Amino acid sequence: MTPAPTTAAPEHPVLDLTRLTRRYGTLTAVDDVSLRLPAGARHAVIGPNGAGKTTLLNLIAGTDRPDHGTIALDGTDITRTPTAGRSRLGVARSFQQPSVIRELSVLDNIVLAGWPHHPKRRGAWRSPSRYRLHTESAARRLETVGLADLAHRPASTLSHGQRRMLDLAAALAGDPRLLLLDEPAAGLTDDGIGLLLAILGGLPATVSVILVEHHVEVVAQISSTVTVLAAGKVLVTGPTQEVLAHPEVRDAYHGTGSTAGPAAAPARG
Repeated sequence: MTPAPTTAAPEHPVLDLTRLTRRYGTLTAVDDVSLRLPAGARHAVIGPNGAGKTTLLNLIAGTDRPDHGTIALDGTDITRTPTAGRSRLGVARSFQQPSVIRELSVLDNIVLAGWPHHPKRRGAWRSPSRYRLHTESAARRLETVGLADLAHRPASTLSHGQRRMLDLAAALAGDPRLLLLDEPAAGLTDDGIGLLLAILGGLPATVSVILVEHHVEVVAQISSTVTVLAAGKVLVTGPTQEVLAHPEVRDAYHGTGSTAGPAAAPARG
């Protein structure tokens, strides 16, 4: 008898958002949003001002709680998991305004960010060899973002673009599985954007990325799929180039069927 063919169990999406809703009084910032991302996704979230993009990242990261709906990471419900717990599960983020500890050195910012995730963190402060592992790992992150020469400078002395790269290095310090980026190109020079594209383009497939960004050239180069939010609702989700050319997306930015595309209207919020 020929054995029946076996069917592999379908893999869980790395992130599964089901009917997420977040209200602030009479304002519904995120309205019934559902989204499923496969492992290794490069996904952008765009939309006009006040669309709910940052609120959506806050819900995923755990800094805000939904009024309705669920969030699953690798098939596990994390809707009520605190931010620190999500971080330990591999969720990391950057912020619209770079979040750095100004009083610490550039290197120590990354040591601190990576400390909770390092397999040899226990007792490292008493062991020079273990502490050296932390600092060596942090130094490699700084080299990746172009800050190796500034490792021992106070973070307070960095320019805006350098602080943004430090914030990105801190997010990467824990080797995340899901990386949430909130306008990482904001305020960067052309060279800085080029470096950002190289860093994100070099991330391994084991890292899934959700990118909120108003630089459409960054969205087009990094993401393979895009969700457009308008007034907290999903307007459209699909392949990047198709979405950017979609008439409803143009209307959401311009209020008309303009062919200028969303690049002409920076989107925040």
